[in-house]
Amino acid sequence: MKFGRKSPAADALAGSDAPEEKEPATGPFDIADVDVENDGVERVDLGGMLIAPAEGLELRLQVDEKTGEVQSVLVAGPTGAVEVRAFAAQRSGGLWDDVRKEIAADTAQKGGTATEREGRHGTELVCQAVVRTPDGKSSTQPSRIAGIEGPRWFLRATFLGRPAVEPEQADAWEDAVEKIVVRRGDSPMAPGEPLPIELPPQARRMSDSAT
Repeated sequence: MKFGRKSPAADALAGSDAPEEKEPATGPFDIADVDVENDGVERVDLGGMLIAPAEGLELRLQVDEKTGEVQSVLVAGPTGAVEVRAFAAQRSGGLWDDVRKEIAADTAQKGGTATEREGRHGTELVCQAVVRTPDGKSSTQPSRIAGIEGPRWFLRATFLGRPAVEPEQADAWEDAVEKIVVRRGDSPMAPGEPLPIELPPQARRMSDSAT
């Protein structure tokens, strides 16, 4: 529950020793700020990201059969999904400003549109990309892209389906993104370089047994 701001008179009556009300922390989180071993949350460890389960949604990994590399990470439900990718970034931040311009320019060059809106995590892009259908016709594919910057990392969340076109109905997917823990690591990486994503041990064993 959120309370309105108290008047100066109320602050004076409360006194300087009154506990300060704090807003709950929201993610995505850096791994240094989360006790992942003892906080009681079961997460799927993908290396560069740790993803907690979300009610009504499932984690889907698209894996290249030849290389075994994870190509995409999606949290999906019956009416849509959010694709999440984590990248290295400079300490000073600002990567999302550059990436947002690049995405908008690329979308426009291919005949689509990209407009900005303010979302839960700040400025987002609402895109209408032109794609080719299997029968050779042109169609538009809507998406909504959010960028979240952390300490030396950047997380990009691309909402697809209903979460893209109805942001007010996307709480389940937004909450799933906020629960992500990012593991940047200490290795030198260029800004914009994807953080390594690995199959969890259980999935790797299942993949090996299927070959």
